Amino acid sequence: MNTQEYKALLKSRLSPYRYYHSLCVAESAVVLAKKYGADPEKAYVAGLLHDITKEADKAEHFALLEKADIKLSELEKRSPKLWHAMSGSAYLRLNLGITDEDILRAVYYHTTARAGMSALEKVIYIADFISADRDYDDVEIVRTLAKKDLEETMLYTGRYTINELLQKGACIHPDTVACYNELKLNI
Repeated sequence: MNTQEYKALLKSRLSPYRYYHSLCVAESAVVLAKKYGADPEKAYVAGLLHDITKEADKAEHFALLEKADIKLSELEKRSPKLWHAMSGSAYLRLNLGITDEDILRAVYYHTTARAGMSALEKVIYIADFISADRDYDDVEIVRTLAKKDLEETMLYTGRYTINELLQKGACIHPDTVACYNELKLNI
């Protein structure tokens, strides 16, 4: 499939808001990829498709995860906001024939992050935070950081995410903690 076909598919699967968000993330991802040494074409594809299953129902998420042999932890089973990243990666592999592991991991970890992320994974994670449609308290801080240093941006967003989850009394995915700890130890 080419990008026009991907866009048509997204329009059929997503609300106008989520489709626009996907376009914005793809654009941000290309800018970040060029700055930080990731492949801009892969960044565009991963950014465009990162939320392909965001509006899927529980049955579709779990069917994709089962077909892809992805086993959810107890925390993941109880965290519906995480399902789309994992099922989205499965959708790309199973339904779109995308086999590039870097793209698949970028989609899989765009919500939780993880230790040992590639440049592309970091680019998609941050692009999702700073896309033009985003409007949250610290968005301008994150956008400014993203222009200067990818690792510092990852550290800031990790801290921001962990604080937000703590304030809500929510569980924190171990991959998020591992990513933060790795960054903190290496910066």
